Amino acid sequence: MVQKAKILLVDDRPENLLALEAILSALDQTLVRASSGEEALKALLTDDFAVILLDVQMPGMDGFETAAHIKRRERTRDIPIIFLTAINHGPHHTFRGYAAGAVDYISKPFDPWVLRAKVSVFVELYMKNCQLREQAALLRLQLESGQPVAGEAAEPAGLLAELSARLAAVEEQAEALSKQLNESADAAAVATAAHLERKLTGLRRALDALEPGAGSGAASQVPSQN
Repeated sequence: MVQKAKILLVDDRPENLLALEAILSALDQTLVRASSGEEALKALLTDDFAVILLDVQMPGMDGFETAAHIKRRERTRDIPIIFLTAINHGPHHTFRGYAAGAVDYISKPFDPWVLRAKVSVFVELYMKNCQLREQAALLRLQLESGQPVAGEAAEPAGLLAELSARLAAVEEQAEALSKQLNESADAAAVATAAHLERKLTGLRRALDALEPGAGSGAASQVPSQN
């Protein structure tokens, strides 16, 4: 069973959180509420999120400050942030949002369909990254233990073939997603997809290096997927 992605919703107004939940419920993912920047940072300490929807104007720690804390943490710096604001202060205000690390900046009231579509892109990218990490972890386990992984082929060559087939499926899905993004999405989403493709390329090189006759130093070529 594929685990659902978590989406963090940050807003100090309960009615806004309810509205976001109503819009995003169709994605069938796990929606996590936070009513302040401090509460959001606490949630990010223990859980992994596909994307963060962050209100700009909150009492105490506002959205810009919250985003700055998120981007300073190694664990959370790569999580996409979509800023939501009820007031449009012009280009300077928008630039401040992007400078704080946002991948998008949306003014309220927003089109529910557009917001849902943008969030779905980052959820899909997150799921592809999770698949990639699972393949890399399985490969590292096999290399470190020298034993077949439970449920996999009994011979190393069979395991490599299985991993290669799984990776090919992820590569195919990532390529289709990248084509879709190049046609319709914003630059930030395209850049995130390109980052995923680079990780896939690194893992493919490592698998190719493990083929018989490819050399004895292949294990050291397995890329980190952090």
